[in-house]
Amino acid sequence: MALKQLSVFLENREGRLEDLFNVFGENNIDIKSFSLAESTEYGVLRLIVSDPDKAKEALRNVDFSASLTDVIAVVLKGGFGSLQEVTDALPADLNIEYMYVLSTEAGHQSIVLKIKDIEKVEKVLIEKGFSLVD
Repeated sequence: MALKQLSVFLENREGRLEDLFNVFGENNIDIKSFSLAESTEYGVLRLIVSDPDKAKEALRNVDFSASLTDVIAVVLKGGFGSLQEVTDALPADLNIEYMYVLSTEAGHQSIVLKIKDIEKVEKVLIEKGFSLVD
C-alpha cells in the first residue's frame, strides 16, 4: 500500500514555487499534502498529489528536477498520544527518515512516513490494528 511521493528540488528564488503551482494547475494535478524544507540555495518540496506520474512528467518537461519515492501513510487513531502510538508500534531497529501530516478526504488525520523497509512496516502496523492510506 505504498504511496508515491513526488520530490521536487527547487532553486531558492522568487517565483519558482509559483511556476510549479502553474504546472500543476495546467495539468489538473491536486496537492493532497506537502512538506517544504529549504536551505540557502535550494529547497526540497515533498508532495502527495492526485497523479504522481503525470506530475513528475509535467515538471520534467519544464526543467524541474523531480523524482518519485515510496512512502506509507498511517491513519492516526486520534486524541492525545496518537502519533506516539504509531512510533511505538514500529520495530526499534527501523529509522524514520522523515514524516509529515496528510489530510484525507474522509477527514482523518494521517502521517506520511519515509522508512526503508516499507513492506515490513506495513505488516507490523496492520497487525497492530492501524489503517493505511492507499
